[in-house]
Amino acid sequence: MTADAVGGVWSYAVGLCRSMPQSRFVLATMGPRPRQAQRDAIRELENVILVESDYRLEWMADGVVDFTESRDWLMDLIERHEVDVVHVNGYAHARLGVDRPVVVVAHSDVLSWWEAVHKCPVPLDWAAYRRRVIGGLAAAARVVVPTAAVLEDLERHYVPLASRATVIPNGIEPTAFAALDKRPVVLAAGRLWDAAKNLAVLDAAAPGLLWPVEIAGDIEHPDGGVASFANVELLGLLTTAELARRLGSAEIFTAPARYEPFGLAVLEAAAAGCALVLGDIRSLRENWSDAALFIDPENSAALRAAINALIANPKMRTRLAATAQDRARRFTLDRMAQAYAALYHEMMRNSTRLETA
Repeated sequence: MTADAVGGVWSYAVGLCRSMPQSRFVLATMGPRPRQAQRDAIRELENVILVESDYRLEWMADGVVDFTESRDWLMDLIERHEVDVVHVNGYAHARLGVDRPVVVVAHSDVLSWWEAVHKCPVPLDWAAYRRRVIGGLAAAARVVVPTAAVLEDLERHYVPLASRATVIPNGIEPTAFAALDKRPVVLAAGRLWDAAKNLAVLDAAAPGLLWPVEIAGDIEHPDGGVASFANVELLGLLTTAELARRLGSAEIFTAPARYEPFGLAVLEAAAAGCALVLGDIRSLRENWSDAALFIDPENSAALRAAINALIANPKMRTRLAATAQDRARRFTLDRMAQAYAALYHEMMRNSTRLETA
């Protein structure tokens, strides 16, 4: 399984490995190296071998530079560990040319990100990236998406997927996130440098809010640069346990996202009993319709008004939090793991049929 340690893909990968103890995983990371706390989490899993590299991720600037070397590295790992199924949390590396079934899991993509953030098509500079994504999607035996909205994006920007695609929502361990004694605080979480997370609009809305705002997440971009915020308290990058405590004690969680393929932090906040204020985008509507307040991500005044409305109305806040918490029970790691186990077995059966045909 390929992964990176930058964002939600890491949490997804570790959660899936932990929930499938009967399966053995070789977790091959590219991009910035895992932090020590991340390595420690993997050491607790007897069914996972962690192999690290410094190869650039395909969406990074000059990501194509490392592709040939990273592909050869992955092919060597596949042969050395006698892998049955190749699980690519990306696109380009699905074109490995190995005699193993490959599943692509789409967590995000640059063209959809760019369109949502900049409201225009991606520049021609990304044409090579688009070709690599098309090649990876075409080479995959199966393609998994976390929401139907992601599938629509992939088919609009790249290639029709037809019956090869399936929706498997992400999941969390229900007991890991729970409501605690609540504080009058508004919490957000995510990569502060990512314009798709749109946390700058929360910084703009914060001066007029009745409660203080806290944001958890990394401020340093993998390619360099640091996000700047003036009106909120920055908590930094938290461990899962630390974030769970913050979510459990926060009355309101907001994710004013422009682009969010699934929204793992939203799910965690819902499980922790937070009332939700979300960006009005297809993927978040798909999962949280009737369980959150939705606002135009570009409108800081609308965000401020929605949050203050929840602050002023405890009954509405309690009702929305309860609805979201109930909705969160649909998205468990067990359900996700069962779906992937069935998919892996189906792919291995189909691969065996092809070999014996």
